[in-house]
Amino acid sequence: MFFLMGSKKITILSYIFLFQFVLGQNMSDPDSLDSLIYDYSLKRIENGRSGIYYNISLPGNFSGIEISIVRLRSSTLWLRGANFSFFNVPPRTLPRPFARRIALVYSNLGNLSSFYYNVPNYTLITPVLGLMAYDTTNISRKHQNNNGSIGLFPMKDPILVHFPLIEFLSRNDTMKQKCVRFGNEGEIEFSNVVAETTNSCVAGNEGHFSIVIPYEEPQPRIEPSSKPKEKSKKQRLWKWWEIGFGIGILGLILLVCFGIFLYKLIRKKRIAKMEKESERNEALDSIWIGSSRMPSASGIRTQPVLENSYVP
Repeated sequence: MFFLMGSKKITILSYIFLFQFVLGQNMSDPDSLDSLIYDYSLKRIENGRSGIYYNISLPGNFSGIEISIVRLRSSTLWLRGANFSFFNVPPRTLPRPFARRIALVYSNLGNLSSFYYNVPNYTLITPVLGLMAYDTTNISRKHQNNNGSIGLFPMKDPILVHFPLIEFLSRNDTMKQKCVRFGNEGEIEFSNVVAETTNSCVAGNEGHFSIVIPYEEPQPRIEPSSKPKEKSKKQRLWKWWEIGFGIGILGLILLVCFGIFLYKLIRKKRIAKMEKESERNEALDSIWIGSSRMPSASGIRTQPVLENSYVP
């Protein structure tokens, strides 16, 4: 008994694991996402009213995706069109194949856009916006004809899609941007952005839409080398050293010259003082010895006299 219960638990866990694995494999499949969105939207409008715009909540792992739905009669679509969300479906539009009641499902994939859709060699610059139409004349038959999905056929004016305002786009990128439509069969169609605006496209019919620009490899950022700065700094330092050295030499020369001048001045003053002192005392004769003039004392005025004049 315990073995059987253990086997059932293992089997259940195996099925759960397999289901999660399959779900994980299909998470990036746009068709699987559309089916999930339709199933959640269908539950919301089963008891809803026609002409009312409903917002749909998805599971937490799809946070960032905005879903809304409105259910209309085909006669209302023909007379008034449908101006909801980012799409403008003009009057004189018919469902194809014809259905008395239809549901328009709007989606904004937000930051998960590039997870489900991509264009080779191009970059998405807007979120992917979707408009899908479904036959809801008989909701119980939703699993027929690809979950009841149908097309839209505008007889006069085309369907327009208005994207959120594109910011921080250079003029060069604005000239390169293209509208892109992702078809139900995986095809990709390009068209030009509406000339009067920079964020509107002609949708034509249902599908998923975005605006792209050509992908360019980011140029490697070249960091400015620090060597030229260091070299320039060394040159400036060396220049200041040269200026300082020159100023020092000049100052030293001036100091030596000033010292010599001061020495001569002091010496001259001393000589003048000595000469002045000598003038106050008895004047001395001077004689020339070679090229130098030397003071010389005059002869003795008084001759020596012997005390005793007796001369033996």
